Amino acid sequence: MPDKVLVYSRFPKAQLIRFGERYEMLNAAGKRLDDAFPAAELAEIRAMITAGGTALGADAMDLLPKLGAIVCYGTGYDGVDLAAAAKRGIAVGHSPGANAASVADTAVTLMLASVRRLLVADHYVRSGDWAGAKPSPMMRPQAGMRGRKVGVYGMGEIGRKIASRVAAFETEVGYFSRSKHDVAYQYFPTLEALADWCSVLMIAVRAGAETEHAVNADILRRLGSDGFVVNISRGSVIDQPALVAALTDGVIAGAGLDVFAREPHAPDALTALPNVVLSPHVGGHTLESHVAMQDCVLANLDAFFAGTPLPYKVTGA
Repeated sequence: MPDKVLVYSRFPKAQLIRFGERYEMLNAAGKRLDDAFPAAELAEIRAMITAGGTALGADAMDLLPKLGAIVCYGTGYDGVDLAAAAKRGIAVGHSPGANAASVADTAVTLMLASVRRLLVADHYVRSGDWAGAKPSPMMRPQAGMRGRKVGVYGMGEIGRKIASRVAAFETEVGYFSRSKHDVAYQYFPTLEALADWCSVLMIAVRAGAETEHAVNADILRRLGSDGFVVNISRGSVIDQPALVAALTDGVIAGAGLDVFAREPHAPDALTALPNVVLSPHVGGHTLESHVAMQDCVLANLDAFFAGTPLPYKVTGA
């Protein structure tokens, strides 16, 4: 009999096919566990798969007395209560770096679309305004990428790939992270100093209590009226109301956002703005990224059921 694995979050069925070939899957599909399955069935579960951003606290863990492994599909694990897991002796795994290249590509795409106002230009063509020679203040020439100072907040796998990509656009690249790294980019000791220096701020930091609303009204003001912010991290890193105000009042020039404070709900105040480019948290949503993330999930599950340490264990969990 194959081992049973609980699927905690709601996933597209296509993303679960490989797991079902090796394990017996119990799919809660995002429902409350005690609503989805009887207590007796939950009592036998030893491992689960979850999306890292899905809230997974002590109350859910208490319904699974034999739970020994929480495996996050993706690099993030901010939704998991790591303290509660550690208290119960539950190992937490994830997929570090598996989608880094795809997320970095999305970050650069959002940056270029924002700075070069591609959505505005697209509408200008589709609406017939270009053919009708109608003037538009949004179509006036703007500063491009050459010579811009791009700041990367977070220098992990994704941050490094973002930095290497934006450097190809003849920009200067600087960064701020918890520690200085051996990279060929200028290091800034604080986020404030980085924001004062750059005109494009790329957010690639891990979500958590220490980074919640780190990009606030003050940081946005420091970016300046020709500044742009791009977020492919988590929506919690930006103070979203402050961002809306900064975009509305011209404190910054624009933004590119793949993540939001309350997904899948992008507020009307953002969607109504012409100087914002939005995407539905698809940074790592490529075929090769999903294969790589599934490889990590399977490696973690296989190791757990074999009684060996998780190869992709969350540090400190």
